[in-house]
Amino acid sequence: MRVYILRHGQTDKNKEKVLQGRSDLPLNEEGRQQAEETGAYFRQNGISFDRVYSSPLSRAVQTAEQAAPGHDVLKDERLLEMDYGPYEGSSLTSPAPEIVEFFRDFVHHPAPEGMESLASVTARLGTFLDELAGTCGPSENILISTHAIAMKGALEYLMPESKGSWWSTYIGNCAVYMAEYRNGAYSAPKEINIKARSE
Repeated sequence: MRVYILRHGQTDKNKEKVLQGRSDLPLNEEGRQQAEETGAYFRQNGISFDRVYSSPLSRAVQTAEQAAPGHDVLKDERLLEMDYGPYEGSSLTSPAPEIVEFFRDFVHHPAPEGMESLASVTARLGTFLDELAGTCGPSENILISTHAIAMKGALEYLMPESKGSWWSTYIGNCAVYMAEYRNGAYSAPKEINIKARSE
């Protein structure tokens, strides 16, 4: 089984550098183009999907629909973005000091009070990936459309020996990582380089 993990395309809030978290915002024109180009890459490289999963939020669902047209998109709340709590909607150009500290060093600074913990993000993404491993066939290709921090949680789960390094890895809109599940274990995730990246 191959699992392709995809971050959603750009939204206006991404462009404005705002923490959108679980706010339900659609893709903007750039985001739609990114998702379409990702789908074109998959088709040009002979990558088709047996199942397509997405966070329930519009931007992730729209990305899944563009990247894998014609598929039913199965929504799962475990694929939601990190819950930013009281920091939802805050600007990343002038963030609160505790947000600066958190984003500067995820490993040694816990999430500020009211935000979901990184351990929680990793655990729910891990539960989802374990469920896939137990229910999908060995030759299936799975697409997962999710969000930046949620995606990092999935990558942390797939590669615990990274010891938190995924949290500080930049993941742009419509970035794609792939991992294989064979002989009872997932491989280390690898990025698939697709043109058209944006913040």
